[in-house]
Amino acid sequence: METLNSFSAGRVPWNKGRLTGQKPPLKLREIWAIRTRLQMSSNVRELALFNLAIDSKLRACDLTRLQVQDICMGSHVVSRATFMQQKTQRPVQFEITEQTRQSVAAWISARGLKAADYLFPSRLHASAHVSTRQYARIVHRWIASIGLDDAAYGTHTMRRTKASLIYRRTKNLRAVQLLLGHTKLESTVRYLGIEVDDALEMAEQTEV
Repeated sequence: METLNSFSAGRVPWNKGRLTGQKPPLKLREIWAIRTRLQMSSNVRELALFNLAIDSKLRACDLTRLQVQDICMGSHVVSRATFMQQKTQRPVQFEITEQTRQSVAAWISARGLKAADYLFPSRLHASAHVSTRQYARIVHRWIASIGLDDAAYGTHTMRRTKASLIYRRTKNLRAVQLLLGHTKLESTVRYLGIEVDDALEMAEQTEV
């Protein structure tokens, strides 16, 4: 018992020195600041990853598992795709905007990817695609590049960003729930950071 206690006392908590909890979404000006930096640096891979992360609203575990065939029809990137979520085993649909289609098509062409290839293959031989840990490091780099405190942001920032923008514009909670692929309204409420009572009232108002 003493040995176990000594070991526990000597361990450093994984979240020591880190900000935990809900990660804030990016604002429009911050999205464009990161996008512009990636364009100016001609970083084709990360520009495609950034744009698709914003558009798809997928969790990191799903975004990193995307294959070319999931978002392409032949040689064309589709404007709307459906993907089976790993966490819920439920399909979620997302729109792919024109600028994202262009950046993803440029990346596929530059890398010479085929339909069955992972969209973002890993540069490490031990992994077939970018890992969630690698993706997290990339996200932190994006955040730091525009002068924000990267400890306050994370991969869920990318997932929440477009959903938050849509909610602010429409106040349609049910629509955002569908876009995020949430099975429960409460999950969407937590993501948006609004009061539960207000959310339920808004949901009732949007029902047809």
